[in-house]
Amino acid sequence: MLPQFYQTHLQGQLIPTDYLLLACLIRLLQRIKQVRLESLATALPLPILFESRRRKLQRFLLLPQISFKTLWFPILLAWVKENYTRQEYLYLSLDRTTWGNINLLMISLIVDKRAIPIYGQLLEKSGSSNLVEQQRVISPVLELLKNYRVMVLGDREFCSVKLGNWLKEERTNYCLRLKRDEYVEREQGLWVELQQLGLKPGHRLFLEGVRVTKLKGAKPFNVAAKWQRTYRTQRAAEGWFILTNLTTVEQAIAAYRKRFGIEEMFRDFKSGGYHLEDTAVREERFMSLVVMVTLAYAAATLQGQRIKQKGVQKYVGRVKESGRTQRRHSNFYIGLHGQDWVNTDPEMAELIQELMQLNRHKWADYQRGIRAQELIRQAL
Repeated sequence: MLPQFYQTHLQGQLIPTDYLLLACLIRLLQRIKQVRLESLATALPLPILFESRRRKLQRFLLLPQISFKTLWFPILLAWVKENYTRQEYLYLSLDRTTWGNINLLMISLIVDKRAIPIYGQLLEKSGSSNLVEQQRVISPVLELLKNYRVMVLGDREFCSVKLGNWLKEERTNYCLRLKRDEYVEREQGLWVELQQLGLKPGHRLFLEGVRVTKLKGAKPFNVAAKWQRTYRTQRAAEGWFILTNLTTVEQAIAAYRKRFGIEEMFRDFKSGGYHLEDTAVREERFMSLVVMVTLAYAAATLQGQRIKQKGVQKYVGRVKESGRTQRRHSNFYIGLHGQDWVNTDPEMAELIQELMQLNRHKWADYQRGIRAQELIRQAL
């Protein structure tokens, strides 16, 4: 079942037949965890020929309404209004993923060590994005969240001082990782590479109001730097140098750490979840698939949050693992696979009942599990 606020908005934007088909496709994505058209057409229980189902999906993916701005922006904004105050930071991570001929630039909202996609565009080239392409992805999101405090995070692909200048003009905070061979002006006319500043493991430094790069007319920035202390046998290969308009090294490092949620999100989109890399569709149809996956991914993540709030996540997957300091499974995983555990077909349910009857000594455990299933269904 889609969240109620999903249903309200989607029904307002789509005609009934398109809304119902979209709802069916989101349910299929959660169940089969595949985005290939052939897989979706095979699993769609619409009583028409397979080829007719496949062509129907092809036509559906060309609908202009299946877009981030039309379907997803209002849903995300409604969720933000419900869960954030205007004084809190919204951490927005900019990143790019590529496979085959796909080169996808996305900006996402960091939520509980994961990321929820907000907007993205296909780049009509291979390789890194440029400032114009980055602005095209960031600008609609800044407009959407104009009533909130936002923080843009980016790795070394997005370390351009031009992007920093533009974000400053947009009155937006940012933390953009610099390459270690970037130059800063320590004194008038004295330029040194960041890697020559003497940063060592366990140390940090903060440069305030320095010029970065030898680009003519470059404006002053703050640079926060930290090299993680060696822990047991683990040692960070190098330190972080962060271009920022925050005022302390602690603020900048704490903010930049949140960026890594988007890398986990891309893994969930691909091999860890919906196998987006297996699709053969391109251009408009591909971006429609990304929007559908975004709707499904966010719904599963919210469901996982509710399952954890009910305290029954251990029935879905292993909560802890020896040697791990981080939780084993994300809200997305719990929400996605929680559905699998409670939504069994009638024949399987009958077999399980017979099995339980033959193991009466475990009846107390079964009763607790049945109660957990009821709580999970309430969360879906």
